[in-house]
Amino acid sequence: MTEAPAAPPVRRNRRSHRVRLIATDLDGTLLHDDKSVSDRTVAALAAAEQAGIEVFFVTGRPARWMDVVSDHVHGHGLAICANGAAVVDLHQGRRIVKVRELSREAALAVVAALRLATPGVSFAVERTSGIHYEPEYPPLFEDPGAVVAPVAKLLGEEGSYPGQPVLKLLAHHGELEPDAFLRLAREAAGQLAEFTRSSSTALLEISGSGVSKASTLAGCCAERGIAPEEVIAFGDMPNDLQMLDWAGTSYAMANAHPDVLAATTHRTDSNEDDGVAAIIEHLLSAP
Repeated sequence: MTEAPAAPPVRRNRRSHRVRLIATDLDGTLLHDDKSVSDRTVAALAAAEQAGIEVFFVTGRPARWMDVVSDHVHGHGLAICANGAAVVDLHQGRRIVKVRELSREAALAVVAALRLATPGVSFAVERTSGIHYEPEYPPLFEDPGAVVAPVAKLLGEEGSYPGQPVLKLLAHHGELEPDAFLRLAREAAGQLAEFTRSSSTALLEISGSGVSKASTLAGCCAERGIAPEEVIAFGDMPNDLQMLDWAGTSYAMANAHPDVLAATTHRTDSNEDDGVAAIIEHLLSAP
């Protein structure tokens, strides 16, 4: 078992704020390594909602991969998917209710810049309708509906994919170290789009400028009149960093990436030890 203590929530500012929303990443955070949701976590999330606290799942996953929680957690709250590019209603069959797309022009410019800066890179395109990839791109999850073609064709001409906006571009490199790949990509094309990563491999996730878990979560909270100080967030990888910085109280999982551990004050147990549930239980038991 991991020794990391499940510390009680501590606010960044001097005033005490009632918690109104829990924002949690999925892989490496809420889910066990086998992608299951423990009974303890299911119970903790249900108790939070019964106490009037909203639950948002905030993930790099696309909407079609959200059955991992919607089937087992009874459709709690909303899901912010694809690192902020889509807002999904889990109560309505994983229906996408908001899209923040990556433009074709920006995607093509990123492709050109990365081809020059990191030879050997291959690409995939995640649309609202599914993922498509280049022949050289290693599909991490087989998708029978995927189109395999050069990325220029996958991005298509204007209007060639009606009603299927691009949520993110994925870039893979077979030789570079993951964090080094991210640094090189940001240096080469950071002015064109948002770059982050959540995989243990050299796989980058590229969104439209200004699109992130944090910015979409901030917009959803503003619509509900929820301030950052009323939000607790949980995460483990670089794509969680902006969200963890935005929320009033943030927890890094014991298994988190070193950058996440360095950027957060609070810690909880690992995903395997139900670290999110431990904090929720403590929160609900406090007088």
